[in-house]
Amino acid sequence: MDGLPGSGKTTFGNELAAALRQLGRPTLRASLDDFKYPWRHALDHGDDRVTGHGYYRNAYDFASARDLLLRPSGPDGSGTVVLCAFDPVTGFDHRDVRVHAPVDAILVVDTVFAFRQEYDEFWDVRIWLEVDPLVAFERGVARDQAIEGSEDAALLHRERYGVAESIYLSEVDAPRRADLVLENSDFSNLTIVRG
Repeated sequence: MDGLPGSGKTTFGNELAAALRQLGRPTLRASLDDFKYPWRHALDHGDDRVTGHGYYRNAYDFASARDLLLRPSGPDGSGTVVLCAFDPVTGFDHRDVRVHAPVDAILVVDTVFAFRQEYDEFWDVRIWLEVDPLVAFERGVARDQAIEGSEDAALLHRERYGVAESIYLSEVDAPRRADLVLENSDFSNLTIVRG
């Protein structure tokens, strides 16, 4: 599932996975935020990850997401997957931690930029969480201010994440590509917009 930073993707993904498990379906849960390159990679390769353009182009490790998670979990895959390649919080590399999924398992994934061509082909159902941009911005800043501080969190969302999301939406038009669009500006009143 996809949506603006602060749209509630992680929370909704966790709730969706829990609901699927209650229905008796084995479910795997992943976030493609755990498939970014480590910061050292940007330094070693001279990649810009700080600006919005650089974040959009250089932060995500598409090959690892495809090869370790998405392809193995697909209908012709091995079923042996890596749910976290590189933990952005701890800095640990988890690519050797593999999980074997049952044949009928459902993989629930959240991320920004989900419908980029690098991994768009792997989704069975594309969900877009629609949120008022100001609400998403305020949620994102509130979430990140404990680590970044209020001013830096606001700058991060305005100058990096906001710019990157604008590039993405202009290139991909993600809401139009979604099978299901949900309005999530009010957590207590999730509504179906389309699908």
